[in-house]
Amino acid sequence: MNTKYIDLTNEYDESIFTEIGQELKNGKIVVFKTDTVYGIGTNAFDEDACKRIYEIKGRPMYKPLSILISDISMLKELVDFISPAEQKLIDAFWPGPLTIKFKKRENSLPDIVSAGDEYVRVRLLESGVAYKLIKAASVPIVAPSANLSGSHTGANIKNIVDELGEKVDYILDSGNVNNDTTSTIVEVHNEKVIIIREGKIAKDEIEKVVPLKN
Repeated sequence: MNTKYIDLTNEYDESIFTEIGQELKNGKIVVFKTDTVYGIGTNAFDEDACKRIYEIKGRPMYKPLSILISDISMLKELVDFISPAEQKLIDAFWPGPLTIKFKKRENSLPDIVSAGDEYVRVRLLESGVAYKLIKAASVPIVAPSANLSGSHTGANIKNIVDELGEKVDYILDSGNVNNDTTSTIVEVHNEKVIIIREGKIAKDEIEKVVPLKN
């Protein structure tokens, strides 16, 4: 595959996001910087494109893909119900590096995205390269970290190019990520929070907003 490499560390035309956003919508695979580390992304509604993400990363099919959105209205396409505790988390931490696991709307997404279960993991962004791409694509995008499964999280652009070059359609280089801490992932059960993975948002910050499940 002839991967297109685009350097965003120097001056560039903002129209590039319109072009690549449409490519994302059409199922192309793009590596880009998110609000945490680099992600490898595509249209969350495109089953074949999401399957390619698993294949490229060598990701086990039982591991679900997180979804990035640029607007809260996108969440309403994916879920039917937001509980009071989930709403508190949204109000306190979104936009930001908190991924929330919601019960997904029936027939809203290909089963491959949620690894066949009833839940979807979602994070809202408000700025940056990933945000611009989602806005341009007008669809939610899946974006697991840009690395082969089992290797170091996607923070160093040289490593990313070495691992994923010629496997993806585009690599957007925004320079190295200084802090490779990923997002915190949570689930709400009976109005209490279960922390699935602690990341940029600490457990004690969450506990101030919604009680933790013991």
